[in-house]
Amino acid sequence: MAQALDHIRVLDLSRVLAGPWATQLLGDLGAEIIKIEHPERGDDTRSWGPPYQENAATGDREASYFLSANRNKKSVCVDIATKAGQDIIRDLASKSDVVIENFKTGALAKYGLDADSLCRANPQLVYCSITGFGQTGPYANLPGYDLLIQAMGGLMSVTGVRDGDPGAGPMKVGVALVDILTGLYAANAIQAALMSRDRTGRGQSIDVALLDCLVAAMANQSQAFLATGESPGRMGNAHPSICPYDVFQTGDGHLVLAVGNDGQFRSFCKHVGLSELPDDERFSTNAARVANRVELTAIIGDVLNAKTTSQWLDILADSKVPIGPVNTLANVFDDPQVIARGTRTDLSHQTLGHVPAVRCPIRLSETTVGEGIGAPSLGQDTHSVLADVLGYCRARIAELEAGGALGTDL
Repeated sequence: MAQALDHIRVLDLSRVLAGPWATQLLGDLGAEIIKIEHPERGDDTRSWGPPYQENAATGDREASYFLSANRNKKSVCVDIATKAGQDIIRDLASKSDVVIENFKTGALAKYGLDADSLCRANPQLVYCSITGFGQTGPYANLPGYDLLIQAMGGLMSVTGVRDGDPGAGPMKVGVALVDILTGLYAANAIQAALMSRDRTGRGQSIDVALLDCLVAAMANQSQAFLATGESPGRMGNAHPSICPYDVFQTGDGHLVLAVGNDGQFRSFCKHVGLSELPDDERFSTNAARVANRVELTAIIGDVLNAKTTSQWLDILADSKVPIGPVNTLANVFDDPQVIARGTRTDLSHQTLGHVPAVRCPIRLSETTVGEGIGAPSLGQDTHSVLADVLGYCRARIAELEAGGALGTDL
């Protein structure tokens, strides 16, 4: 089967995570991704290690961080600080459907590689800019990183141990979630712009900001503030609007209990020997359970602490109550559901042979989502892209290489 985006070429000027996450998704869906990297250092995340994926036989290695966000791409080394390098980017943009970049606001204008310049030369181009704070506003020229945005966007104010308890204080999420969310928003925006182009024949520029994306993704927490004027605080693992919805200690570990309605609560209580609770007016409705959270949590905690996690999972197996263990990643990749879905895969790599990877989670019935190839080695596709996409002859490529536009030893 064909792939949904196999007619789309993306010129990827982004690095680190938000932009590369967006282009990795587009590449998974079939788009040709031409990733532009600095000739010497490449994408910043190539040096973000340990850990590394290594080839014991050859000594070659690549940072696992880089591998996680750059499969199904071609690596082309171009020094955009040079006039010849800028000309290459313009040539590639003229033959691309999409350009995506995450330079600081206005940084590419001095090279003539900004949205206005490239879209004027190619009116069908979709140009996506990802920044910390957007193209407008008082913070537009400031740099933005995931940790900073988690703090400024309110995520850290609702993440972590509740105030007054041991270990309280702002806490970041365990992955660069803002970058991931921004990459997903950007990929959606790009596909929307391409669909619009199909109708109008014209591309457009896209302005995606990390702060905007996080505030939007705060979802019920943002809406709760808008509804009440009160800022929600940290609640540990508890939910502000549902109870019981928390992590509970068992006899040998922890168990997540996520009760979403009264029927589930009644079933849970029946299975764990607390059948009287649903008829207690303090706990008979979700609103009542939220109001009496402390008492209910203590009652459930005492019961669940009496048996092991596996014992409770067996007891509650037929309860239709959302429960589960708190897995390590080792547990995750050993989980029979994760295995059955083929989540772990292996991808070919130019120097590492084969590398383990996480499969794209999208399943489409009529078009394939390609597992494809692993992240590219630095500059591995420079010559082939310049020749095949731009039609540059060997002599011109050699001239560009000698002049420093492409770096050396490619």
